[in-house]
Amino acid sequence: MTTNVRALAALVLTPLLQNKGSLNTQYPSIEKRCPDKDRALLRELCYGTMRHHPQLNCIIKLLQNRAFKFRDIDIKAIVLIGLYQLQHTRIPAHAAISESVDACRELDKEWAGKVVNAILRRFQREQEELEESLSSNESYEYNHPEWMIAKLKNNWPDHWQQILEANNSQAPLTLRVNHQQTKRPDYLDRLAPIVDAEETTFSDQGIRLGSSLNVESLPGYEDGAFSVQDEAAQLSAQLLDLKPKQYVLDACAAPGGKLCHILETEPSLAAVDAVELEERRAGRIEENLERLDLEANLIIADASSQEWWSGELYDRILLDAPCSATGVIRRNPDIKYLRQGEDIIEISKLQLSILENCWSMLKPGGKLLYATCSIFPQENERLIKRFMAKTDDAIHRPIIAPWGLKCEYGRQLFPQIDGHDGFYYALLQKQSKLD
Repeated sequence: MTTNVRALAALVLTPLLQNKGSLNTQYPSIEKRCPDKDRALLRELCYGTMRHHPQLNCIIKLLQNRAFKFRDIDIKAIVLIGLYQLQHTRIPAHAAISESVDACRELDKEWAGKVVNAILRRFQREQEELEESLSSNESYEYNHPEWMIAKLKNNWPDHWQQILEANNSQAPLTLRVNHQQTKRPDYLDRLAPIVDAEETTFSDQGIRLGSSLNVESLPGYEDGAFSVQDEAAQLSAQLLDLKPKQYVLDACAAPGGKLCHILETEPSLAAVDAVELEERRAGRIEENLERLDLEANLIIADASSQEWWSGELYDRILLDAPCSATGVIRRNPDIKYLRQGEDIIEISKLQLSILENCWSMLKPGGKLLYATCSIFPQENERLIKRFMAKTDDAIHRPIIAPWGLKCEYGRQLFPQIDGHDGFYYALLQKQSKLD
């Protein structure tokens, strides 16, 4: 069993490059095989390589004589990892190259060592000229796939460059303080000797840390004093306008951050149903509920179906719809590689299907909060506009807030360097007899 960190990183990335997985699905099992002392490097190599994949792939196309065969995509992964080290880290070039060559042997492809060595050494010799030759290539310049750049230019002509820049940054670690246990100023005092931290601007429960660390080592973790949650995601609970004795649905609940926030915000709810399609992801919900000592009725089911529904109407529904996740690229950089432009059409069809289904479960006078971590209007404002045009009893409730960009329907947040993720919210209310 290999302990070569570059070989382990290649084992993580190879399925991605073959469109068979994601960092979230591939990384955890490989990390367990990595010595503790090398885990930070493993994460850096995997996430850094995918963050810069558009640029690195442009370079590979200039350096290789022929494309890698499908069965040798693991060697392409080694080259990408090597190029990432040479271009974006302080790892000495000789170490980056020699360890990459050694990784080929660990993958039982010793023959590929010469290929990897030749490509990386050529890049080392010709780096300046190669980078200059790519200076007019937008995918290289902005480090995003061409389709995404074009779409952002079209959707957000005044904001696209800001979005791309934020996507290329590393997201800060943000906590949500559990108001049932402690107040934000008090918890900031507990953090002061450990890590630099500051209040978030828009969420009154948010704390942004100045550096990443193992959150399980922070005071109060086991007792549920806080959860890890981006500031943009923390806005959902307050927008739902929760009241005691309400019956609430979280329609796409994993990993459970917003669900737990709902339960913390209003402990006197009548009940909360949490629907999640994937049993694997539902495990995360159960872990969060247990740590925070919270209760919800967890249902493994399809939110676009009614087979699981009791027939009792809900007072509040949170629909955090499945989406392209283009607002959280900095946390999931493999989205740049895995997502394709045509995906948005199919995703929006699913979103509308779930929205229409959930709407039928909402009480007259009840409120539904539609949310995505996408920055594309096709999944957000335009979808809500389509829904409103065909739904007679839907009332759009404008969100008046100091955050995000006001749209015809809802508000759009863009990812911010050292700030919140990209997100979208729209608040809808079902017409009652009194309206």
